[in-house]
Amino acid sequence: MTAVPTQSSLPATPRPSTDAAFDQELCGLVLDTAPRLFAIVQVCGEGLADADGWVAAWGFADDSGSTYITGIDGYTRMTLTSPERAVHHFSRQPGITARLVWLAQPTAAATDRAKAA
Repeated sequence: MTAVPTQSSLPATPRPSTDAAFDQELCGLVLDTAPRLFAIVQVCGEGLADADGWVAAWGFADDSGSTYITGIDGYTRMTLTSPERAVHHFSRQPGITARLVWLAQPTAAATDRAKAA
């Protein structure tokens, strides 16, 4: 792969690739470097028959452990050293616990949005 092109060298409109081998290489690169995605779920009344849970935030963590969180309210944003640190931030209210729910590691990628759906 080459260095990132300067803004002036980028094409005005994206052009579909005609090189299937290169597209496959790019998809492999994306899969190899994809961050791990997770949700932070809050639970009220954990262990009780009427316990309730909801997704409070979404996050991703890269290989270095850096973690980026966005609350579903659209206002909460955090950069932390690990996903586990996020659980602490969402467990501060009495009677509310929080946990991580990890999404499975992606196994496919596509250069076409429709094919990725």
